[in-house]
Amino acid sequence: MPVLPSEVRRPRLPEWLRMPLPTADTFGRTRALLDELKLATVCQSAKCPNHWECWSRGTAAFMIAGDRCTRACGFCAVATARPLPLDESEPQRVAEAARRMSLRHVVVTAVARDDLADGGAAHFAQTIAALCELNPGIVVEVLTPDFNDQDAALDAVLAARPHVFNHNLETVRRLTPAVRHRATYDRSLGVLRKAKARGHAGLRTKSGLMLGLGETEPEVREALRDLRAVACDLLTLGQYLQPSLQHLPVRAFIPPAQFVSYARAAQEMGFLHIASGPLVRSSYHADELTPVSDPAAGSCA
Repeated sequence: MPVLPSEVRRPRLPEWLRMPLPTADTFGRTRALLDELKLATVCQSAKCPNHWECWSRGTAAFMIAGDRCTRACGFCAVATARPLPLDESEPQRVAEAARRMSLRHVVVTAVARDDLADGGAAHFAQTIAALCELNPGIVVEVLTPDFNDQDAALDAVLAARPHVFNHNLETVRRLTPAVRHRATYDRSLGVLRKAKARGHAGLRTKSGLMLGLGETEPEVREALRDLRAVACDLLTLGQYLQPSLQHLPVRAFIPPAQFVSYARAAQEMGFLHIASGPLVRSSYHADELTPVSDPAAGSCA
Protein backbone atom coordinates (compact mmCIF):
# COMPACT_ATOMS: atom_id res chain seq x y z
CA MET A 1 0.00 0.00 0.00
CA PRO A 2 1.45 3.42 -0.94
CA VAL A 3 2.38 5.85 1.81
CA LEU A 4 0.17 8.93 1.86
CA PRO A 5 1.84 12.37 2.28
CA SER A 6 -0.03 12.85 5.56
CA GLU A 7 1.60 9.67 6.85
CA VAL A 8 5.13 10.74 5.99
CA ARG A 9 7.12 11.98 8.93
CA ARG A 10 10.28 14.02 8.90
CA PRO A 11 13.08 12.68 11.11
CA ARG A 12 13.45 14.11 14.58
CA LEU A 13 16.04 16.82 14.92
CA PRO A 14 19.18 15.89 16.81
CA GLU A 15 19.83 17.71 20.05
CA TRP A 16 22.36 20.10 18.49
CA LEU A 17 19.66 21.52 16.18
CA ARG A 18 17.11 22.31 18.87
CA MET A 19 16.92 25.90 20.02
CA PRO A 20 14.80 27.52 22.73
CA LEU A 21 12.43 30.24 21.61
CA PRO A 22 13.67 33.69 22.67
CA THR A 23 11.66 35.92 24.96
CA ALA A 24 13.40 39.26 24.29
CA ASP A 25 11.23 42.28 23.51
CA THR A 26 13.48 43.05 20.53
CA PHE A 27 11.87 40.21 18.57
CA GLY A 28 8.44 41.82 18.75
CA ARG A 29 9.80 45.25 17.87
CA THR A 30 11.62 43.88 14.82
CA ARG A 31 8.50 42.08 13.59
CA ALA A 32 6.39 45.20 14.11
CA LEU A 33 8.85 47.36 12.17
CA LEU A 34 8.95 44.97 9.23
CA ASP A 35 5.17 44.79 9.20
CA GLU A 36 4.87 48.59 9.35
CA LEU A 37 7.23 49.08 6.41
CA LYS A 38 5.71 46.15 4.50
CA LEU A 39 9.06 44.45 3.99
CA ALA A 40 9.72 40.80 3.25
CA THR A 41 12.60 38.94 4.84
CA VAL A 42 14.25 35.71 3.85
CA CYS A 43 13.96 34.88 7.54
CA GLN A 44 10.22 34.34 7.11
CA SER A 45 9.89 33.39 3.46
CA ALA A 46 12.59 30.71 3.60
CA LYS A 47 11.51 29.49 7.05
CA CYS A 48 14.97 30.09 8.47
CA PRO A 49 15.44 28.28 11.81
CA ASN A 50 17.39 31.24 13.19
CA HIS A 51 14.90 34.01 12.63
CA TRP A 52 13.82 33.98 16.29
CA GLU A 53 17.41 34.60 17.37
CA CYS A 54 18.22 37.14 14.66
CA TRP A 55 15.09 39.20 15.21
CA SER A 56 15.78 39.14 18.94
CA ARG A 57 19.21 40.61 18.13
CA GLY A 58 17.54 43.31 16.05
CA THR A 59 18.83 42.00 12.72
CA ALA A 60 17.10 40.70 9.59
CA ALA A 61 18.01 39.76 6.01
CA PHE A 62 15.83 41.80 3.67
CA MET A 63 14.34 40.07 0.63
CA ILE A 64 13.56 42.50 -2.17
CA ALA A 65 11.73 42.22 -5.50
CA GLY A 66 8.72 40.53 -3.91
CA ASP A 67 8.13 37.20 -2.22
CA ARG A 68 7.30 35.17 -5.35
CA CYS A 69 10.13 33.37 -7.10
CA THR A 70 10.23 32.32 -10.75
CA ARG A 71 12.23 29.20 -9.89
CA ALA A 72 11.28 26.08 -7.98
CA CYS A 73 14.42 24.84 -6.24
CA GLY A 74 13.88 21.59 -4.37
CA PHE A 75 15.27 22.94 -1.08
CA CYS A 76 13.67 26.38 -0.89
CA ALA A 77 10.50 27.39 0.95
CA VAL A 78 10.01 30.66 -0.95
CA ALA A 79 6.79 30.49 -2.98
CA THR A 80 7.04 29.83 -6.71
CA ALA A 81 4.44 31.93 -8.53
CA ARG A 82 3.96 34.63 -11.14
CA PRO A 83 5.71 37.68 -9.62
CA LEU A 84 4.07 41.03 -9.07
CA PRO A 85 5.53 44.25 -10.54
CA LEU A 86 8.49 45.70 -8.69
CA ASP A 87 7.65 48.18 -5.93
CA GLU A 88 9.60 51.35 -6.69
CA SER A 89 9.37 52.53 -3.08
CA GLU A 90 10.90 49.34 -1.66
CA PRO A 91 14.57 50.49 -1.73
CA GLN A 92 13.73 53.49 0.44
CA ARG A 93 11.75 51.35 2.89
CA VAL A 94 14.67 48.94 3.24
CA ALA A 95 16.98 51.89 3.91
CA GLU A 96 14.56 53.28 6.51
CA ALA A 97 14.34 49.91 8.25
CA ALA A 98 18.13 49.71 8.42
CA ARG A 99 18.24 53.22 9.88
CA ARG A 100 15.64 52.48 12.55
CA MET A 101 17.35 49.21 13.46
CA SER A 102 20.75 50.98 13.66
CA LEU A 103 22.31 48.30 11.46
CA ARG A 104 26.02 48.44 10.81
CA HIS A 105 25.93 45.50 8.40
CA VAL A 106 22.90 44.84 6.19
CA VAL A 107 22.16 41.79 4.05
CA VAL A 108 19.93 42.19 0.99
CA THR A 109 18.79 39.20 -1.02
CA ALA A 110 16.03 38.67 -3.58
CA VAL A 111 13.87 36.11 -5.25
CA ALA A 112 14.88 35.05 -8.77
CA ARG A 113 13.12 37.35 -11.25
CA ASP A 114 13.58 35.58 -14.57
CA ASP A 115 10.53 37.52 -15.80
CA LEU A 116 12.58 40.74 -15.85
CA ALA A 117 15.09 41.55 -18.57
CA ASP A 118 17.81 42.30 -16.02
CA GLY A 119 16.70 39.75 -13.42
CA GLY A 120 16.09 42.55 -10.92
CA ALA A 121 19.68 43.83 -11.00
CA ALA A 122 18.69 47.50 -11.22
CA HIS A 123 16.43 47.05 -8.18
CA PHE A 124 19.42 45.67 -6.25
CA ALA A 125 21.49 48.69 -7.30
CA GLN A 126 18.76 51.12 -6.25
CA THR A 127 18.48 49.43 -2.87
CA ILE A 128 22.24 49.64 -2.30
CA ALA A 129 22.20 53.33 -3.20
CA ALA A 130 19.27 54.05 -0.88
CA LEU A 131 20.90 52.19 1.99
CA CYS A 132 24.13 54.13 1.63
CA GLU A 133 22.44 57.50 1.28
CA LEU A 134 20.42 57.07 4.46
CA ASN A 135 22.99 55.07 6.44
CA PRO A 136 26.52 56.44 5.88
CA GLY A 137 29.18 53.94 6.91
CA ILE A 138 26.93 50.88 6.73
CA VAL A 139 28.42 47.69 5.26
CA VAL A 140 26.21 46.33 2.47
CA GLU A 141 26.17 42.64 1.62
CA VAL A 142 24.11 41.39 -1.31
CA LEU A 143 23.07 37.78 -1.89
CA THR A 144 22.05 37.56 -5.52
CA PRO A 145 20.63 35.01 -7.96
CA ASP A 146 22.72 34.14 -11.01
CA PHE A 147 20.93 36.64 -13.33
CA ASN A 148 21.10 33.91 -15.98
CA ASP A 149 24.79 34.79 -16.36
CA GLN A 150 24.07 38.19 -17.90
CA ASP A 151 27.18 40.34 -17.59
CA ALA A 152 25.20 43.59 -17.86
CA ALA A 153 23.01 42.62 -14.91
CA LEU A 154 26.00 41.60 -12.80
CA ASP A 155 27.79 44.84 -13.69
CA ALA A 156 24.75 46.89 -12.63
CA VAL A 157 24.94 45.41 -9.13
CA LEU A 158 28.71 45.72 -8.91
CA ALA A 159 28.59 49.35 -10.08
CA ALA A 160 26.63 50.18 -6.91
CA ARG A 161 29.73 49.02 -4.98
CA PRO A 162 28.44 46.64 -2.33
CA HIS A 163 31.07 45.56 0.17
CA VAL A 164 30.24 41.85 -0.05
CA PHE A 165 28.90 39.99 -3.09
CA ASN A 166 27.36 36.67 -2.11
CA HIS A 167 26.09 34.02 -4.50
CA ASN A 168 25.52 30.54 -3.13
CA LEU A 169 26.78 27.38 -4.76
CA GLU A 170 24.25 25.61 -2.49
CA THR A 171 25.41 22.02 -3.06
CA VAL A 172 28.00 19.81 -4.73
CA ARG A 173 28.28 19.32 -8.48
CA ARG A 174 26.56 15.89 -8.62
CA LEU A 175 23.47 17.04 -6.72
CA THR A 176 23.00 20.42 -8.39
CA PRO A 177 20.54 19.30 -11.12
CA ALA A 178 18.19 17.81 -8.51
CA VAL A 179 18.56 20.61 -5.96
CA ARG A 180 18.60 23.85 -7.99
CA HIS A 181 15.96 24.66 -10.60
CA ARG A 182 17.56 26.17 -13.74
CA ALA A 183 20.81 27.04 -11.97
CA THR A 184 24.02 25.18 -12.79
CA TYR A 185 27.15 24.50 -10.79
CA ASP A 186 29.54 26.01 -13.33
CA ARG A 187 27.35 29.07 -13.91
CA SER A 188 27.42 29.88 -10.20
CA LEU A 189 31.18 29.51 -10.12
CA GLY A 190 31.35 31.79 -13.16
CA VAL A 191 29.22 34.46 -11.46
CA LEU A 192 31.59 34.47 -8.47
CA ARG A 193 34.65 34.58 -10.72
CA LYS A 194 33.26 37.52 -12.69
CA ALA A 195 32.22 39.38 -9.55
CA LYS A 196 35.76 39.17 -8.20
CA ALA A 197 37.28 40.25 -11.52
CA ARG A 198 34.81 43.02 -12.38
CA GLY A 199 34.05 44.41 -8.92
CA HIS A 200 35.95 47.13 -7.08
CA ALA A 201 39.30 46.30 -5.51
CA GLY A 202 37.94 45.97 -1.98
CA LEU A 203 35.02 43.69 -2.86
CA ARG A 204 34.77 40.44 -0.91
CA THR A 205 33.02 37.50 -2.55
CA LYS A 206 31.12 34.93 -0.54
CA SER A 207 29.35 31.63 -1.09
CA GLY A 208 27.80 28.80 0.87
CA LEU A 209 26.67 25.20 0.81
CA MET A 210 23.90 23.27 2.53
CA LEU A 211 24.98 19.88 3.85
CA GLY A 212 22.88 16.80 4.46
CA LEU A 213 21.42 16.40 0.97
CA GLY A 214 23.39 13.24 0.22
CA GLU A 215 26.79 14.69 -0.62
CA THR A 216 30.01 12.88 0.27
CA GLU A 217 32.97 14.38 2.09
CA PRO A 218 35.22 14.27 -1.02
CA GLU A 219 32.49 16.09 -2.96
CA VAL A 220 32.29 18.84 -0.33
CA ARG A 221 36.04 19.30 -0.38
CA GLU A 222 35.97 19.44 -4.18
CA ALA A 223 33.33 22.18 -4.03
CA LEU A 224 35.48 24.16 -1.57
CA ARG A 225 38.47 23.87 -3.89
CA ASP A 226 36.32 25.02 -6.81
CA LEU A 227 35.23 28.08 -4.83
CA ARG A 228 38.80 28.97 -3.97
CA ALA A 229 39.75 28.53 -7.63
CA VAL A 230 37.46 31.49 -8.44
CA ALA A 231 38.97 33.47 -5.53
CA CYS A 232 35.93 33.24 -3.24
CA ASP A 233 36.86 34.93 0.05
CA LEU A 234 34.14 34.02 2.56
CA LEU A 235 32.37 30.72 3.16
CA THR A 236 29.28 29.49 5.00
CA LEU A 237 28.45 25.83 5.62
CA GLY A 238 25.20 24.81 7.29
CA GLN A 239 22.78 21.93 7.74
CA TYR A 240 19.94 21.56 5.23
CA LEU A 241 16.54 21.33 6.91
CA GLN A 242 13.49 20.21 4.94
CA PRO A 243 10.94 23.08 4.90
CA SER A 244 7.98 20.80 4.14
CA LEU A 245 7.16 17.29 2.97
CA GLN A 246 7.04 18.61 -0.58
CA HIS A 247 10.73 19.55 -0.48
CA LEU A 248 13.84 17.43 -0.77
CA PRO A 249 14.34 15.16 2.25
CA VAL A 250 17.25 15.41 4.65
CA ARG A 251 19.60 12.53 3.89
CA ALA A 252 21.84 13.06 6.91
CA PHE A 253 22.25 15.29 9.95
CA ILE A 254 25.88 16.36 9.88
CA PRO A 255 27.42 16.30 13.37
CA PRO A 256 29.08 19.46 14.68
CA ALA A 257 32.49 17.80 14.64
CA GLN A 258 32.25 17.34 10.87
CA PHE A 259 31.49 21.02 10.41
CA VAL A 260 34.63 21.80 12.41
CA SER A 261 36.62 19.49 10.14
CA TYR A 262 35.29 21.22 7.02
CA ALA A 263 36.13 24.61 8.51
CA ARG A 264 39.71 23.53 9.11
CA ALA A 265 40.01 22.27 5.55
CA ALA A 266 38.56 25.54 4.21
CA GLN A 267 40.98 27.58 6.29
CA GLU A 268 43.90 25.60 4.88
CA MET A 269 42.59 26.32 1.37
CA GLY A 270 42.82 30.05 2.01
CA PHE A 271 39.30 31.30 2.72
CA LEU A 272 39.54 34.56 4.67
CA HIS A 273 36.70 33.65 7.01
CA ILE A 274 34.51 30.59 7.47
CA ALA A 275 31.24 30.15 9.32
CA SER A 276 30.61 26.42 9.59
CA GLY A 277 28.00 24.78 11.82
CA PRO A 278 24.60 23.10 11.81
CA LEU A 279 22.65 26.34 12.26
CA VAL A 280 24.77 28.53 9.98
CA ARG A 281 22.96 30.20 7.08
CA SER A 282 24.13 32.66 4.43
CA SER A 283 23.23 35.72 6.47
CA TYR A 284 23.53 34.25 9.97
CA HIS A 285 25.72 36.60 12.05
CA ALA A 286 26.99 38.01 8.74
CA ASP A 287 28.40 41.02 10.54
CA GLU A 288 30.76 38.74 12.48
CA LEU A 289 32.55 37.58 9.35
CA THR A 290 34.35 40.97 9.46
CA PRO A 291 34.98 40.95 5.71
CA VAL A 292 35.84 44.63 5.34
CA SER A 293 38.92 46.22 6.83
CA ASP A 294 37.98 49.61 5.38
CA PRO A 295 34.23 50.37 5.13
CA ALA A 296 35.03 53.11 2.62
CA ALA A 297 36.08 50.38 0.18
CA GLY A 298 32.45 50.10 -0.86
CA SER A 299 29.78 52.62 -1.69
CA CYS A 300 28.90 53.74 1.84
CA ALA A 301 31.89 55.93 2.66
